[in-house]
Amino acid sequence: MLISMHEMLKPTREHRFAIGAFNVADSCFIRAVVEEAEATHTPAIISIHPSELEFVTDAFFAYVRERTLRSPVPFVIHLDHGASIAHVQRAIQCGFTSVMIDGSLLPYEDNVALTSEVVKLAHAVGISVEGELGTIGDTGTTIEGGVSKVIYTDPVQAEDFVNRTGIDTLAVAIGTAHGIYPKDLKPELQMHILRDISRRVSIPLVLHGGSANPDTEIAEAVTLGVGKINISSDMKFAYFKKAREVLSRETWWDPNAIYPEPINAAKEVIRYKMALFGSTGKALLY
Repeated sequence: MLISMHEMLKPTREHRFAIGAFNVADSCFIRAVVEEAEATHTPAIISIHPSELEFVTDAFFAYVRERTLRSPVPFVIHLDHGASIAHVQRAIQCGFTSVMIDGSLLPYEDNVALTSEVVKLAHAVGISVEGELGTIGDTGTTIEGGVSKVIYTDPVQAEDFVNRTGIDTLAVAIGTAHGIYPKDLKPELQMHILRDISRRVSIPLVLHGGSANPDTEIAEAVTLGVGKINISSDMKFAYFKKAREVLSRETWWDPNAIYPEPINAAKEVIRYKMALFGSTGKALLY
């Protein structure tokens, strides 16, 4: 089944779990996410960045919608880091059930204005909206970008932002970064900031840059109101590492011979993250 992000995240706080938002780049990643979600009866979010949408093209999502609509497991199709009204409109036309508008690099009042405009547009057609306050770091290993110096979310400002914009979910900056962290960098999430935001804001919170962070910190974040965790680099790293192994030892060129092992490698990461987030088997709640 295909539902909105509002519906998807509604039970997360009460039942203390989070749902993985897995960035897809082609039909192989769609298979990995959907098949693993169905095999484990786990709700999942299919997330796509505007640059990935540009690559797969709009028509691709006719297939994604058809595949998820007939599934017994709940799915959301979500636009990740939409940067403009045009990005949002394109996602809506493609049949997405959730959109993110990322105005985090704008002055605060401009972020409020842009996010409010998207909420008005999306809510009119039953689509959920994620906003962002603060900035996510950039490890330099992903197209999702970010900034070199993280600006942490201000809890007081977060409360004002949620009240004024009417968003359904809020992406917060507590020290995560997009991509795989270099070996000499060990991320430490600022849990006191997350705890303060959670006390002030009742909507589900979102953690971007969820790959490669310590499991203990991710698990703690779930107990503090995080209902959605974005995973991209961990899954893609496993997929392409396996693809390189296959291509290095074989001479065949048929996709049906090359891709099954990489898909299974991605599934292993997805399965692990679902268990870490506590969402495994939670499709029964919907």
